This record gives sequence, structure tokens and C-alpha cells, in this order.
Amino acid sequence: MNTTEQALEYRIRRLSDDNIADAEQLHAAVYGIKLRPGFFSAKYNTAFAGIQHVGFMAYHRNGMPIAFYAVIPCFIGINEAQILAGQSADTMTHPYYRFKGLFVELATRTFELCRSLGIRLAFGFPNQNSLPGFINKLGWQTTERMDCFRIQVAVKPLPKVLSKVSLLKNAAEARRKNVLKKNVLNQLGVANSVVDEGFGGICRTDGFLRYKTYNKSYVVRIENSMVWLKINNVLLIGDMLMREGEFGITMNGLKKLASRLGLNELQFHASPGTTLHGLFLTVCQPIPSFPVIFKDLGAGIHLEQIKFTSADIDTF
Repeated sequence: MNTTEQALEYRIRRLSDDNIADAEQLHAAVYGIKLRPGFFSAKYNTAFAGIQHVGFMAYHRNGMPIAFYAVIPCFIGINEAQILAGQSADTMTHPYYRFKGLFVELATRTFELCRSLGIRLAFGFPNQNSLPGFINKLGWQTTERMDCFRIQVAVKPLPKVLSKVSLLKNAAEARRKNVLKKNVLNQLGVANSVVDEGFGGICRTDGFLRYKTYNKSYVVRIENSMVWLKINNVLLIGDMLMREGEFGITMNGLKKLASRLGLNELQFHASPGTTLHGLFLTVCQPIPSFPVIFKDLGAGIHLEQIKFTSADIDTF
């Protein structure tokens, strides 16, 4: 398709307050799931970083949104410096408009925009469908693959039954809130464990943690440890801050919490070489998780020094 034909079939607009809600319509067409109103507006409102709406939407000539690509600005701390970076996030193309080069075109425009805004590094955690396009068509590089630790939990009968019977889901939710309030702390997240041990990682400033509330998460105290977690079909551990030697106590406490919540699995994603990765290896054999990919936009740093946990992924 030549440029004239492309211009007749679709047009491209940068994301803004005026059009970001159109991503909800596209998401429903791509995944068959209707997200809560305002979800994408909150997810791409990254004013804490000084810039926002770093991405583009393609529209059919009839006005229907047909493709979307954007990155989430944030800061990565490494070697006592902060780098303005962008996490590659949602990539969506309407089923009727795939294989027309829209993903590559929107991504290329987004990287040009990143450079103009001072973003010096892009990173992401693509699924297996998106990975070849990033590597083969857009010049990204893979530094590692995260590992996923899945730990099974024995669930008490009552919460398990409540969570499975649709008519009792309100009761299950009320029970979960009651269980959580005994452990939940009044804070939005925890410090980045990988940064604390000397790796490069996302800077979890107050502004960043307030921004992350577009997804519901909790910080709970287990004995002397603080655990940042998210609850869906599993108890997903985002990150943990513990005293030395208290990993076993913390894990036992998390298993008990998951059981009371009616969740039969703990899950954690971690970069190899980190302390938490090593601790989880003592209790569980991992399975391969997300590939970690980068596109250097002028940072000129050793990318292998940057590590991540579950909490750093945009879906957390």
C-alpha cells in the first residue's frame, strides 16, 4: 500500500486528553473485554514525569480507532544518575486491520517522539506475539528473560466456594476486604528492591507510586516484612522488603493470607541475579516469564545492569 492509499484508508493522531478514551473502544474490539471508563486516561496520565500521552492512535477514515501504540514515561536510576525512559505498554491493532504495517508505523513515530521529548531509553516486556516485531522490525535487543515463580496454596473451603459461585461474589469481595484490612498498610507501594541492592531500576518516587494507582494494589505487613501485591486470580507479589533471614517467615505469612482470600497460588516475576530471585529459587523452580527488551535512544549505558520485578510491569 502506497502513502496515498494509506492516507485515504486511515489517519494517525498523537494521543491527547481528547482522544485517549478511544483506546477503550479499540481494546474491546481486540480483546472482547470492556475496561472501566477512564482506565487508559489514568494509565497514560504520566504528568509526574513531566510529559504524558507519548504515543499514537490510527483511525479508519470513518473515525473508528484501529491501532494504538504508546510508552509510559518514567525514570530509571542507574549509577547514581536518573534517565528519562519509557516503558513500552499497550500494542493493539483491530483484527480487521492487521498485517498493514500499522504497528511498525505507530512505533516508529513514537520513538521519534520519545527522542524529541528527551526520552533516552525504551524498555518493555512483550508477549510472544509482539516480540518478533520489536526485535526484527524495530531493532530492539533482549537482555534477559524474567522468571515466574508459582507457588501453590491450600485454600480453605469457604472462600473458595464463595469465589466460584457468581451469586456469592459480593460476599466473597466483602470477605476479602475484611481479611486484607488486618494486614494492609496506608501506603501506595514499596521501595525498589533491585535498586536497593545496587542494580539499575525504576525510580519509585512518590509521584510514580501515586501514578501506579491506575491499577488496584496493596501493601501488606507480614511480620517485619512489607509486601506490595495485587489480587486477581492469584496473589501476585510485586516486590518485597524484608530483613535478612526472614524470607521463610514472610512466605508462610503470604500463604496464609492467600488461603484466607480464597487464592490457591502465589506468583512472582523476577530478573535473574537479584536477591529475591535467589530466595525464591530455594522454594520453587521457575518457568520462563517475560523477555526484557530495550531500545537505546541515546542513553549509552550497560543495559544488563537494569533489573525488574513484577511491580515494574505495566499490568501490575
